[in-house]
Amino acid sequence: MRLSSQSFSEQERIPGEFAFGVPGQGEPMGFGANRNPHLAWDEVPPGTRSFALLCVDDDVPSVFDDGNQPGRSIAHDLPRIDFIHWVMADIPSDVREIAAGSCSDGVVKGGKRAPAGPTGSFQGINDYTGFMGDGDYYGYDGPCPPWNDERLHHYHFRVYALDVPTLNLSGRFSATDLQQAMHGHVLAEAELTGTYTLNPAVA
Repeated sequence: MRLSSQSFSEQERIPGEFAFGVPGQGEPMGFGANRNPHLAWDEVPPGTRSFALLCVDDDVPSVFDDGNQPGRSIAHDLPRIDFIHWVMADIPSDVREIAAGSCSDGVVKGGKRAPAGPTGSFQGINDYTGFMGDGDYYGYDGPCPPWNDERLHHYHFRVYALDVPTLNLSGRFSATDLQQAMHGHVLAEAELTGTYTLNPAVA
């Protein structure tokens, strides 16, 4: 299976249009347009009955004490953890494309409650839910790495072809819930990786 995008290419910078955070005017960071990027997949294996989708940043600092602090920086070699930006289950088997901006367009304070998506799909919570602390963030919310991080962040968009029509997930489900429900049902997967930073020294 193959995953591509009209919004960015493999290992290329994700445009600010698809980011939660962008360079601010007179300050290091401001809110971005936060639109979801275009995604398309093909070479789907026979027997596919649904798809699932994840977006993961695996370059997030494991310790955030210095994050976005003037006069400080987050060391490149600091241990890193995953941060989930998008979780979607039960994408119908005949879907091959998600249009740019069709699932997210703008930053919503407290998180989107019922983000748009392919008919029949369900979107879970992303990790802005815990980080922002002001509500449940459903669907896609884009890159917003610390502006003083010495490391370039990588965003892994992954689509999974599954042999079941539904994972029976709804409501407040997480990436972990999705991964557990998919176990033993993945026929194929495809990945597209984009990069992003708010640190001018890294860019």
